[in-house]
Amino acid sequence: MNKLNLAIVDDHSLFRSGLKLLLRKSCDDIIDGIFEAGGGEQFLQLLKTQRIDVALMDIDMPDMNGIETTRLALCYDGALKIIALTMFNHDDYYLKMINAGACGFLLKDAEIREVKKAIIKVNDGETYFPGNVLYQIIKADSATEADIVPAELSEREIEILQLVCKGLSNHEIATELFLSKRTVDKHRSNLLFKTDCKNTAQLVVFAMKNKLVTL
Repeated sequence: MNKLNLAIVDDHSLFRSGLKLLLRKSCDDIIDGIFEAGGGEQFLQLLKTQRIDVALMDIDMPDMNGIETTRLALCYDGALKIIALTMFNHDDYYLKMINAGACGFLLKDAEIREVKKAIIKVNDGETYFPGNVLYQIIKADSATEADIVPAELSEREIEILQLVCKGLSNHEIATELFLSKRTVDKHRSNLLFKTDCKNTAQLVVFAMKNKLVTL
């Protein structure tokens, strides 16, 4: 993979400095530049001058929280991938971050090898959910009714959805099912359209909520 530019968006300078040091030591093979922003407004300004591939985004920030920052940042650059950083155990924040466009989550006490894994997966167009976070999201969303009748999805679409939820990329799914990547791309687009999901993270939550897949 080509080296990427990464941003750390957090209002605690000490946390940013420590994480940057760890990333430089452990992720130098995948990261080119590491940029810092002490809040949402500063990050939005950064996007005007720097190409950022992946942002590690704190949820709780004083000037502009991570939810609003994510929403505005993706309006500015739709190719940006955002991983939410959190110490929260509040389901509502997780759901709002997904709806804003976050591709994954990391707890702030995660090991650096997990951080690296999440960055690689999200940069490749996949999602990243620690198991406990995904459980909280599904638990919070389980009170609402299923969004569609599962029969509206074809057998092939459900098969592809199951592999998406396992974290496989479109190329890997194509290899697994002996399909062309273009065909998988089309099925994945249809899944997003039929389920009214904006991104893969929402699609994973949808699949779990409607019991179309178990992880």
